[in-house]
Amino acid sequence: MFRAVFHRPASLFRVFAIAEAISWTLLIGGMVLRAITGERLGVTIGGAIHGFVFLAFCAVVVIVAKNQRWPAGVWILALVSAILPYATIPAEIRLHRTGRLAGEWRVEPTDDPRDAAWHDRALRLLLRRPVQAGATAAVAVVAVFAALLLIGPPGGSH
Repeated sequence: MFRAVFHRPASLFRVFAIAEAISWTLLIGGMVLRAITGERLGVTIGGAIHGFVFLAFCAVVVIVAKNQRWPAGVWILALVSAILPYATIPAEIRLHRTGRLAGEWRVEPTDDPRDAAWHDRALRLLLRRPVQAGATAAVAVVAVFAALLLIGPPGGSH
């Protein structure tokens, strides 16, 4: 299933852009619930889900950007879109319309001199083993998420 859903960079990016927007809905819904009832559980749950999906989306941006050879400005646009509520959806549409998400995964080296760089070789190695790469990325996101939970919520606890 993993290969079928994420067979192209565009598919992976779209799934996580939508997931990020959904996680914003959960967080905002929790904030509205807290404002109306004073109940904090919605923010706790919505915030945790949003935080995890945010980190996963950032990891996807890095992988897709590297594969697609985006210039720095495009990387920044994609990463900043996760900070603004629902902005990942228009960012995905724009990236798709401009051809930045077109094409396949670069699993084989080409004549392009950039393919000789260590990070391009590492990317191809990961892309040849998408299930293992996905699992590794998930473990990395969980580790960062756990570390951030230990540090505490943004703005401290209230």
